[in-house]
Amino acid sequence: MQPAIRLPDATQLSDAELLALARRRDATAVRVLVARHNQRLFRVARGVLRDDAEAEDVVQETYVRAFTRLDGFRGEAALTTWLTRIALNEALGRLRRRRPQVGLAVLDALAEGDGIVVAINPPTPQPDSEAGRAQVRAVLEAAIDRLPEIFRVVFVMRDIEGLSAEETGRLLGVRPETVKTRLHRARRQLRRSLEATFAASFGEVFPFDGARCAGMADRIVARLKAAER
Repeated sequence: MQPAIRLPDATQLSDAELLALARRRDATAVRVLVARHNQRLFRVARGVLRDDAEAEDVVQETYVRAFTRLDGFRGEAALTTWLTRIALNEALGRLRRRRPQVGLAVLDALAEGDGIVVAINPPTPQPDSEAGRAQVRAVLEAAIDRLPEIFRVVFVMRDIEGLSAEETGRLLGVRPETVKTRLHRARRQLRRSLEATFAASFGEVFPFDGARCAGMADRIVARLKAAER
């Protein structure tokens, strides 16, 4: 790769402008494109594989394939769509090699049952703290990971990455109506899972014990004594 061409601010360039530079093996353009599209590619791959390290490998492989085959990109679709398709195919290929493909009918049957819900008992999160936010994120990620594959991928694309039903359908090779159905089922499964997860903690919310309870008792006793005077 040739040394990077010095640019005033490469992050302000469009994908098309960066691609023109990347075709000349400009390192800065490549880095900006990678940073610009990393999150979506990682989330899509992670939605398929449920493994951070493997999803990261998929993203890396996606960029290697893309930047060594830029002549194959004709601009018929947005760059992000092209990259997402490469990442999705790579992730699905790894999944197929990992285990036999599960039929759609089986996954649809699972969606109608409650077997997907697995309850865990996390500590009550404190949203105002960084640790609390990390706990909430971990609970959400675990719940998303428990979704069946076809629902999990649609949920990541639609609700996390904000893709339209049409674009998601094109990437997955299904109709927009199918995307909407799978998203509805994914949301329902996720809601049930989160309800089961937090149900055991409902009795712990709004605690009023210990020093708070003792302080209340002290104030009541003081007021009663004052009333007797």
